[in-house]
Amino acid sequence: MVQLGQYPKAQQVLVHLSDTHFLSGGALLHGDLPAESTLERALEQVESMGISPSALVFTGDLTDEGETDAYARLRERVEPVARRLGAEVIWLMGNHDEPGAMRSALLDEEASDAPVDRVWDLGGLRFIGLDSSVPGFHHGELTDAQLDWLDAVLDVPARLGTVIGMHHPPVPAPQPLFDLLELRHQRPFAEVLAGRDVRAILAGHLHYSLSSTFADVPVSVAAATCYTMNLSRPPREANGMNGGQSFNLVHVYDQQITHSVVPIGDFETADTFSAEFIAEMEALSPDERVEAFSRKR
Repeated sequence: MVQLGQYPKAQQVLVHLSDTHFLSGGALLHGDLPAESTLERALEQVESMGISPSALVFTGDLTDEGETDAYARLRERVEPVARRLGAEVIWLMGNHDEPGAMRSALLDEEASDAPVDRVWDLGGLRFIGLDSSVPGFHHGELTDAQLDWLDAVLDVPARLGTVIGMHHPPVPAPQPLFDLLELRHQRPFAEVLAGRDVRAILAGHLHYSLSSTFADVPVSVAAATCYTMNLSRPPREANGMNGGQSFNLVHVYDQQITHSVVPIGDFETADTFSAEFIAEMEALSPDERVEAFSRKR
């Protein structure tokens, strides 16, 4: 495709999904939420986009109760899509996950309670997955050993920089009670990130989209695919709703990274630009394009 604007094509594209909360046997979440079918719809949308993502990134709470069968069902739905797209699948731990079952059912590893921390090389973009879960609790934390490991990994810069993925976002949680379940002891984490090549942090946990910064690094929280939080209610009355589910597209450019929210669902679309019209624009000179497309009529 001809470059029409001032930015060249993104170097990498990631699909960021979070909080799928699968249950064994395909049971409805909380008795009435179709978590599986909503994710299936999201994956159908990803495949219909005509993109070639480097990875499908799942930032935790893959299952609701850490059941082996739930992980297997999730894997059965995601991996065929990833193969067709030519994309890696990056599974990250959340507070609802169990490391032993996740290792055996998703990672083909021997069951272990050790943190599930990983590094991926996505064509020069380094992706570091951090396990922020705390056994037996829903809040998040990174141990000293994890921070030492991260510090050593970041000692060597990556060609396209680094993106970190984790479940608990290192940012304030504006909704009451969620702040009890935040990532704790954040200062040592910030000290490790200072002066390194980390370009973005991807997270989940909150069940709604949120953007912030941490240690001068942009943070993007993806909404859940299972259900979201109804933030239109008063803060102390906010609760879950079966609506507003989405995933994010992460475009990695030379100097910038963008995060685009994609609603999940089959929506009516407005007028679209045809392939023929786009080809006409590509055939014009830069000045002709401005005249044809930008000038007000």
